[in-house]
Amino acid sequence: MMNIEPLNITIRDLISGYEDKGEEGVIGFGGQLDIRPSYQREFVYDQAKQVAVIDSVLHGYPLNAMYWTPKDGGGYEVLDGQQRTLSICEFAIGNLDYGKRYLHRMQPDEQEKFYNYRLLVFVVHGTPSERLKWFETINIGGLILTPQELRNAVYAGPWVNDAKRYFSKRSAPAPSFAKDYVNGDPKRQEYLETAIKWVSGASSDDEIREYMNEHAGDASANYLWLHFQTVINWVKAIFPKYHPFMKGLPWGDYYRKWKDAPITKDNPSKIEERIKQLILDDDVTNKGIYAYLLSGEEKYLNIRAFSPAMKLAAYERDGGICKICGKHFELSEMEADHITPWSDGGPTSAENCQLLCRECNRRKSNK
Repeated sequence: MMNIEPLNITIRDLISGYEDKGEEGVIGFGGQLDIRPSYQREFVYDQAKQVAVIDSVLHGYPLNAMYWTPKDGGGYEVLDGQQRTLSICEFAIGNLDYGKRYLHRMQPDEQEKFYNYRLLVFVVHGTPSERLKWFETINIGGLILTPQELRNAVYAGPWVNDAKRYFSKRSAPAPSFAKDYVNGDPKRQEYLETAIKWVSGASSDDEIREYMNEHAGDASANYLWLHFQTVINWVKAIFPKYHPFMKGLPWGDYYRKWKDAPITKDNPSKIEERIKQLILDDDVTNKGIYAYLLSGEEKYLNIRAFSPAMKLAAYERDGGICKICGKHFELSEMEADHITPWSDGGPTSAENCQLLCRECNRRKSNK
């Protein structure tokens, strides 16, 4: 049965024995508190948010409640409140200035006010699954947790720990390896989320959770890292010339669908020439260029649509007659079509526009 009890401590108690061991973790409260458990995110507060925490403390304002949970073998770990805890501890050891002032330069009475500040800490007792569910549910204070940060808490274990080594830690290799191709902040677990989507084909929260649940007990996340590298290397090999709009594309999906597509056997310089042609084409936006090249399907291109004025000009010119079935239709019942297909160099212009009834246009599009 889960229950919650208050723990009466001051900042002086909290910072006792504080030590940041980098990748090995952060401890405080006389060595009894694990401030950054395996499922927690990296420190993400910026300077302004850290200063806001210290400002509240020095003015005696209440901070939101923080939650700890007992550890197997004794001691505690931070369940919620890591960012505020680290801000306080970093100020205490002189790594954070408060309005150009450091704690050791403040008057003795100000220092004592800081050290004697009472924190609102609650200890959450219960089974591991109950405590982690609590962590997922409260999601309070500071920056809102990202979906992947919540998933890491729910499926904490050796696999998540090892995966974070590749995708989330300060020295993780994934961000430097793929920063030009992947969106997101590795500290907020967004690189890890991308890697899971790529390896599993997941497109929803439930599917990502299903994959993590299946692998939660795995001792290693090597396969996840190797697959991530494979996707990025595949992209770089086929499209060695980098363009800024390559960043954030669903490369994992592209690799799964088209890793053996005919274009992958073409000369990269020939492919790049085609990319330049598409970029310079006024009828094409950058979105969809790579999916089009890999699939050969025009539907992936965001080709410029005929304007209402172009449609009206074509309707008046042709007298409202569908160019395929020869029947008359109202303008609202017709759809614009390229006379000379875009793929054959036909522009999106009034002169190259013809109107077809919806049924004829559907049949033509499905051929």
